[in-house]
Amino acid sequence: MSFGKGLWSVVLVQQHRHTHRAVLNNGIVVLVTENSAADIVAARIFFQAGSRWEAPDQAGLSHLVSAVITKGTETLSSQEIAEKVESIGASLGTDSAADYFLLGLKTVSNDFADMLSLAGELLRSPTFPEYQVELERRLTVQSLHSRLEQPFTVASDQLRQAMYQHHPYAYPSAGRLETVSQLCQQDLQQFHKTHFRPDGMVISIAGRILPEDAIDLVTKVFGDWQVPSTPKPRLSLPPVVANPQRLVTSQDTQQAIVMLGYLAPAVAASGHALDAYGATKLLATYLGNGLSSRLFVELREKRGLAYDVSAFYPTYLDTSSFTVYMGTAPENVDVAIESLRAECDRLRQQPLSAEDLRIAKNKVLGQYALGKQTSAQIAHITGWYEILGLAVEFDTLFQQCVAELTADKLQTVAQGYLTTPYVSLVGPDLL
Repeated sequence: MSFGKGLWSVVLVQQHRHTHRAVLNNGIVVLVTENSAADIVAARIFFQAGSRWEAPDQAGLSHLVSAVITKGTETLSSQEIAEKVESIGASLGTDSAADYFLLGLKTVSNDFADMLSLAGELLRSPTFPEYQVELERRLTVQSLHSRLEQPFTVASDQLRQAMYQHHPYAYPSAGRLETVSQLCQQDLQQFHKTHFRPDGMVISIAGRILPEDAIDLVTKVFGDWQVPSTPKPRLSLPPVVANPQRLVTSQDTQQAIVMLGYLAPAVAASGHALDAYGATKLLATYLGNGLSSRLFVELREKRGLAYDVSAFYPTYLDTSSFTVYMGTAPENVDVAIESLRAECDRLRQQPLSAEDLRIAKNKVLGQYALGKQTSAQIAHITGWYEILGLAVEFDTLFQQCVAELTADKLQTVAQGYLTTPYVSLVGPDLL
């Protein structure tokens, strides 16, 4: 389908959501999903500029950029920006994750054009005022110091660092104390110049707006943004090599944190890789999602071992991680490790029952559907898939994959990934 404007073309790629995809001449991908449930329009603007694109000695740079990019432009001060947003009751915020940078906004339909124009100015001509950089840098350093006092965070950080070593995933998005402390205004300016460019940008819009109107607005705000003469930076990331080990931090706490981590499949859009991703999502849900999960029922309710217990498996472009954890009494650390390990081994040794598989599928698909109800949620997930290179069709492919997975397939995936875990411990008198 083409709207014949000359600057862009539109292809209908997801009929059940009526999501339209356009590519401007400068490479910007525009996704528009009509949702007339409320008089609201939301937009999510993504860039290939998360922590994967940071140099090792600048870990935390994209996070700092996200904190300061809304603090001033060539024509607007931080106060003026805040007033423009708050005076119409809109919302605007930024975030930096491992695999992307994000600016999100939401407003009533009549104010969307003005908010998009403001977003364009923030993204294209930020000034990164030096005093704002210093303020946010200090706040980030304080936040990183506070992480050292939180047992769960300490356990998670040391597990991630051991699993990913020199890969950017090894560190939290806020970076490291030793790197953040050295960042300056020039670093933010250079990162913006390098990574904020139209040919690395996706804008996803959802709400009460016609696709042609939304694309016209994007073209008006961003269509004259020229692609830099220098090519997009190429990533050359170190491989993630398995080297399971035991990591211990002694900390004077009321409870001990026990984490077991396994390297796990990256997200993928087709074939066996998609099956592995979907199967691992089901395994994590079955083990640790909610009060009816296997870990909660067996280790907390029946055995009284855990104050808190769960499992999680994040969606990453590169090698991910499958983690089970427990908060327990310090004297239960050894049995906690043994119990968590036994539950993961059980997934390798026997397939899920038909009933357990059915419940896990219903939980995954039900929660997935609930996460796509509002315009903001629809804009986010649609743009997220695009910036990850999965395309809008992944929405359908993932759900089909989950629905069709068998217990034998889940067991095969568990046998391939849930072998020897990394162990991370934090608590009193553990050394």
